[in-house]
Amino acid sequence: MCSRLALGTIAKEDSYVMTRFRQAGLITLGRTTMPELAISTTTEPLLYGPTRNPWSLQHGAGGSSGGAAAAVAAGIVPIAHATDGGGSIRVPASFNGLFGLKPTRGRVSNGPFVDEVWNGLGVHFAVSRSVRDSAALLDGIHGGGAGEPYYTAPPNASYLSEIQQPPGTLKIGFMMNPWNGARTDTAVASALSEVARILESLGHRVQEVVPDLGVSWDAFVQCNAQIWAANAAYRINGIAAATSRAVDENHLEPATLALYQYGNQIGAVDLLSALQTRNTVTRALGRFFGDYDILLTPTLPALPPRIGDYNRVETSVDGFGWIAHVFSQSPFTALSNVTGTPAMSVPLSIDPQTSLPIGSHFMSGFGREDTLFRLAAQLEVVCPWRGQQPPIWAGSIVNETT
Repeated sequence: MCSRLALGTIAKEDSYVMTRFRQAGLITLGRTTMPELAISTTTEPLLYGPTRNPWSLQHGAGGSSGGAAAAVAAGIVPIAHATDGGGSIRVPASFNGLFGLKPTRGRVSNGPFVDEVWNGLGVHFAVSRSVRDSAALLDGIHGGGAGEPYYTAPPNASYLSEIQQPPGTLKIGFMMNPWNGARTDTAVASALSEVARILESLGHRVQEVVPDLGVSWDAFVQCNAQIWAANAAYRINGIAAATSRAVDENHLEPATLALYQYGNQIGAVDLLSALQTRNTVTRALGRFFGDYDILLTPTLPALPPRIGDYNRVETSVDGFGWIAHVFSQSPFTALSNVTGTPAMSVPLSIDPQTSLPIGSHFMSGFGREDTLFRLAAQLEVVCPWRGQQPPIWAGSIVNETT
């Protein structure tokens, strides 16, 4: 967990998802880095230092699955486990030029130690370099384990077979700027506009939209902040009890400690209110997907930040302020976590000025990974990315001044 508080802890048994990785024939090489306790979308933990982007060592790899994405992007492994509670698969996929799918809530088990990660916001899956690899992996690991708290219907066909099928003519809602009133940077906006043009050339119907969240942006952020903080406080207390370490500045980073303090102030009624907001947002997006097959947005409104830039505010904000900062950096991705719907970041663009990857973000209705895989496979043919390699690649010699 890249935390001094948890240093040295080892799980006593495999999770269900790890068991299924093994059953699928995967061989694990080790653990990768993440921001402390996954409460950020940059991977710059104090314990191990920043994880750098293989496309530019001056820039971050994103988070929270930043180490996983950097390892895949640099050619160390073809695929890596990742989790996503607010964008943590799709953000690093975008920054590192990878394919990153966040599955439907319940598609992959969180058991046996927890029923829901972050009250249903968090899911397990992976980042990869191809649509095929992600489809094959989801075929191998989807489904519940003993004692699952709810049932998510299995797919009608294998995902590997779905990528052989045309997506048909899709009705796509296209949203350029986030709900918080900010503007998407020019480089990202230009790239996404070209993606929308390509989709139209493929026969899809693309319309500009601003989906209704059902609540204000401030209420949306507060909902997530309360769920994140309450779960972080609970988890930190458990780690501290297991390690006999103090919950203080000697064992937690400033942002984590601030979130812990905020979490301890949240009562049961506050948390239930946040879950009701989650329901309101989920119902609103459900109505949107009654009219549209896909929602297209930028994965992120800006290019990857330089190392050190993202965390400059961590000593000047409280717990809620930290989450507000995280959501200002990644305002598009968390919607699918709140609603439980699948989403993916697809590496369709490269910024011509910096040579940094730009991901395009696609969401679909609950349980419709099939639609996403079909569309991703179509786009992979039209805009192939698998042959692209970053300057930092496994086995290559890197000049020390790079």
